[in-house]
Amino acid sequence: MAGFGISPVTDGVAVAELDRGPENLWTLADLRELIAFLVDPPADAHVLRIRSRGEAFCLGRERGGTSTAPGAVRGEAETLTTVTRALRDTRLVTVAEVQGDAAGFGVGVVAACDVSVAVADARFSFPEVGIGLAPALVLAWLPRVVGRRQAFWLTATGEKISAARAQELGLLNGVVASAEELRKDVDDRVAQLRARSPRVHADIRDMLRAFGAVGDDQALDMSLDRLVVGSLRRGEG
Repeated sequence: MAGFGISPVTDGVAVAELDRGPENLWTLADLRELIAFLVDPPADAHVLRIRSRGEAFCLGRERGGTSTAPGAVRGEAETLTTVTRALRDTRLVTVAEVQGDAAGFGVGVVAACDVSVAVADARFSFPEVGIGLAPALVLAWLPRVVGRRQAFWLTATGEKISAARAQELGLLNGVVASAEELRKDVDDRVAQLRARSPRVHADIRDMLRAFGAVGDDQALDMSLDRLVVGSLRRGEG
């Protein structure tokens, strides 16, 4: 059925699948459903696979009609920032299965996931400049991933880059030749993740977030307590 849905958890894995026509635009309702799952996942959930049906992975998000009232625009923006935070803060391991082009917010989803794999012919872009918009949400995270100069170029021109280039810039973990290889590659990666402790994965995600927000010396100081706690919890699920 077309639309958006999240499957029941099977062997620790749930699948969030978008099927909204040729552009696969996220709606605000879709994003709220995703947020709810990320913030309060089922107890037995470990990995969330995010994928789409059709030619495009996601070319952005559906805009809320023609209203330009500050309240309406801010409400939409708050939903976008909330889903970005939810992808960052969830205890789940998130895996993006990118079978086609991604643009704007679609690239944001790819970058926010812990693991992202794409087919070789997928293209990635930030086209907001073409509608006279500086992509503020994108610029909040993109320089940390690709560096300031690349972030400027990509958002200032809207240039489409290849999957291989996206991997070089740190937006992807891997690139495969076809949709069939994509499914197998992600299956294999999920199996490797499932062979390890969900608790340890949650700790790793939390440490990456916490250490990334401070300087090297403070991160080292923080790591002492984390190491002690982690050692005491060895053997837990």
